[in-house]
Amino acid sequence: MNVQEIRELFESDIASTEKKIKQYEELSQPIAPDNAIGRVSRMDAINNKGVMNAALIKAKERLEGLKRNLDKLGTNDFGVCPKCKKKIPIERILLAPNSSFCVNCAR
Repeated sequence: MNVQEIRELFESDIASTEKKIKQYEELSQPIAPDNAIGRVSRMDAINNKGVMNAALIKAKERLEGLKRNLDKLGTNDFGVCPKCKKKIPIERILLAPNSSFCVNCAR
């Protein structure tokens, strides 16, 4: 893959992740106590809110990693593990952009 193809992949993934973040933010809004949805439904809504909050945190971490890698793209630091200095496969970077390490060093 050349730099332009990788840039396009990052930009596409950033746009997708930003959409997910907006959706998660909408779905993780507080549940008003005066909302008459019933006790069991309220507990289910509170549980769903917790799940959405966790997904929101993960999406924000992914977005941060994607942007960090996009900034490094084209430099000597891009795709190089800071610990062992070996090349990180682009597939690994796209799969886990918030990790700066290769698979062996991340363990």
